[in-house]
Amino acid sequence: MKKSEQAIRDVQHFGEEGGVVPVVDVAVTSTFLNPLDMERTFRGELQGCYLYSRHSNPSVNAFSQKLAAMEGSEAALGVASGMAAIASAVEAICTAKGPGGHIVSSRTVYGGTWALFNNLLPKRGISVTFVDPTDTEAFEKAIRPDTRLLYTETVSNPLLTVSDLPALSKVAKRHKIPLVVDNTFAPMLVSATRQGADVVLYSCTKYLSGSADLIAGAVCARREFIDQLIDINVGPVMLNGPVMDARVAHELYLRLDHLPIRMRAHSEAALHLARVLDEANIPLIYPGLKSHPQHALIRSMLSEGAGFGGMITVDCGTPEKALDVASRLQQEKFGLYAVSLGFSRTLISCPALSTSSEIPEEEQSKMGLSPGLLRLSIGYLGDLEVMARRFLDCWKAVHPGRG
Repeated sequence: MKKSEQAIRDVQHFGEEGGVVPVVDVAVTSTFLNPLDMERTFRGELQGCYLYSRHSNPSVNAFSQKLAAMEGSEAALGVASGMAAIASAVEAICTAKGPGGHIVSSRTVYGGTWALFNNLLPKRGISVTFVDPTDTEAFEKAIRPDTRLLYTETVSNPLLTVSDLPALSKVAKRHKIPLVVDNTFAPMLVSATRQGADVVLYSCTKYLSGSADLIAGAVCARREFIDQLIDINVGPVMLNGPVMDARVAHELYLRLDHLPIRMRAHSEAALHLARVLDEANIPLIYPGLKSHPQHALIRSMLSEGAGFGGMITVDCGTPEKALDVASRLQQEKFGLYAVSLGFSRTLISCPALSTSSEIPEEEQSKMGLSPGLLRLSIGYLGDLEVMARRFLDCWKAVHPGRG
């Protein structure tokens, strides 16, 4: 975490009057003092000019530069949502070599990503093969002559499976295709770029925002790829239009400064709860526990001084019991029953009935997603001992004799 934290501190932008933070530039269009320069910009002959906010914006650029410093990538681009980041990056890679193409993806991904890959991309001539995220050989065996990219999540949503990014990077490089990684669950904790990813995606709605009050996403990659996304003639962000609002970019720019502090607090709270639940023999998944199958792997990828994140899953057995536990937890002020994650307060959801509901039951079963699984995004507010006790009380009320 220290390298990413220092990188954030080293990025400085000043306001027009010398303010310690940049101003919010909400202008949607910019003046060309020389009219000929506008024509040259549209022809792609002149770079670095502000043209129209769908193409570039000073506030969005300031946030993007700061995020790139954190991630360790050459460049970044803020967009309208996490799904916009995924869809735009995948489209840019797949269409660069013409229509169609093939993707090898982790089977365990966010429900919206799975629906995009399984339901929408095939209509555009792009096929997807889903494989076990822990099986690097399966990724390589699934590669075909028309494969355009490998896709995975550093820590999977919702099962918290950890992908071996260095190993997958070697496979991708061997076949001269990019490795695309969604790092939404592990900002600051793991730099997917430094672990070998070519394109790193974020739903900024989650931890980067931290306040559950805005929708945004980002793509981190080489400068050439970011320029490709906003190319006037072929750029998916430029032409599809999922741009980040300048006001949102300014908010995120400010919030990146305390992201390291927040991630430490999320990790500390989650690790404490995970240890308490583990001692009570409650079936859970948390990468910070030695019982997690990829515990050693994620330790090897963690940034210096980083924790294991704020996400925990608990298997209640059945959807009915999961909803019962969730309801009791909300009543006892342990957390709120709501989707999303990365909020200061704990958010609780049942993925099979919500964020993974786009995935058919048969495929959920292949993933190993229990219908009674609760996903907990652990907040950092409240006394850790009190919160752990409240969880245990609610669990025991629904599962007498267990835990």
